[in-house]
Amino acid sequence: MTRLSSATLCLAVATAFSAPVAAAEIRLMTGPQGGIWVPLGGQLKDMWEKAVPGLAVQSLPGAGIANVRAIEDGKAEVGFGNSISTVDGLAGNAPFPKKHENICNIASLYPQYFQMLVPADSGIKTVKDLKGKAITTQPRGNTGELITGQLLKVHGMSYGDVKVSFVSYTDSVEQVKDGHAQAFSLGTAIPSGAVMDLASARDIKLLDLSADLDGMKKLNPGYTLVTVPKGTYPKQAEDVKVIGYATHIVASCKLPADQVYAMTKAIAENVPALAATSKTMASLTPQIMAEDVGVPFHPGAARFYKEKGIAVAAK
Repeated sequence: MTRLSSATLCLAVATAFSAPVAAAEIRLMTGPQGGIWVPLGGQLKDMWEKAVPGLAVQSLPGAGIANVRAIEDGKAEVGFGNSISTVDGLAGNAPFPKKHENICNIASLYPQYFQMLVPADSGIKTVKDLKGKAITTQPRGNTGELITGQLLKVHGMSYGDVKVSFVSYTDSVEQVKDGHAQAFSLGTAIPSGAVMDLASARDIKLLDLSADLDGMKKLNPGYTLVTVPKGTYPKQAEDVKVIGYATHIVASCKLPADQVYAMTKAIAENVPALAATSKTMASLTPQIMAEDVGVPFHPGAARFYKEKGIAVAAK
């Protein structure tokens, strides 16, 4: 019996040493089919598997809020997110039922732009001038609609102080074209096709929102200030500052620091590949990746940024 036990033990040890080491696997939550996050996720999968020996990345469909929830609940390790909704997740604000404490930032990828358009001859110069005016924005629950309500709040107003329509981009453009609305707000990339459509029909002005940033950051520290360069839209003669938020990559804070370091470095070293999928990524730099959007960085990502001379707040 003793000889049998010894033989069994020796066989087990031999088997353990001869068996291949299991490859690490992470689940990457992207976005809905048809969106840019899916092909970008494919690029990340390829570069991360090359950067981390033995790593296997499973790419799964998702969405910004759902991805944060999945990482918190242990159903995924990495995902795309929108900075402002990720911040809400950390704080436990609606639609998140609790504080999400296992969410770390890896890198910002590209900005989204909240834009407020008015007819050039409207006399509207600031958000305060919208009081009593007819405005149009996206259906309730959309990011652009959420930001519109917050922007009014910063100025001591609510939807009750304006005449608001919650409609599609197409309907918003038509309302401003025919004079039924004096302002059109939306959150999207630039240049916006809807804004270009509106600008083809009448002269418009993009409101500068730089004075509103401090108030907006008090509502959600994920907001930033971004620039719509002159010439983005017809007859736009100057750069215009607007409220921005970021599409970024978040991960479980439990992932190994060395692994996340390599993943972060791989993003920075493969910008051309990412830009081939989305032109918005062409100007990505470590400085942009390390932007403070109100989400603490994973220690592994923080190590990469430190090597680049950039200090970030880490978990």
